[in-house]
Amino acid sequence: MKQIEKKILTKVTTIVDEMKGEETEVLDLKKLTTITDFFVITSASNPRQVSAIAKKIEEELIEFYDVKPFHIEGLKNGQWVLMDYGFFILHIFLSEKRNFYNLEKIWLDAPRISMK
Repeated sequence: MKQIEKKILTKVTTIVDEMKGEETEVLDLKKLTTITDFFVITSASNPRQVSAIAKKIEEELIEFYDVKPFHIEGLKNGQWVLMDYGFFILHIFLSEKRNFYNLEKIWLDAPRISMK
């Protein structure tokens, strides 16, 4: 992992932790797909928290790294926000939606990375 990628992913997971995101996982997809290198997956307990986490991450990545998402989906309804930053895709789920879609099971072969 490149140094700047590690800094950005660490920033993302730190923001999620500070905003009480739950069960955050970073999956290394480099050897499994060409769509992205990493998934960051987290949960929140209500739609407002889902949206707040997404907005905070967008603001801070612009402020600290001048990095903007290529695309954001789901911000209005706060059930599942997907933020595509190219080398990583952030998924912020309402807890029950995360259980339903279960991306971790779909990407079971992906190594998990600790950002602590």
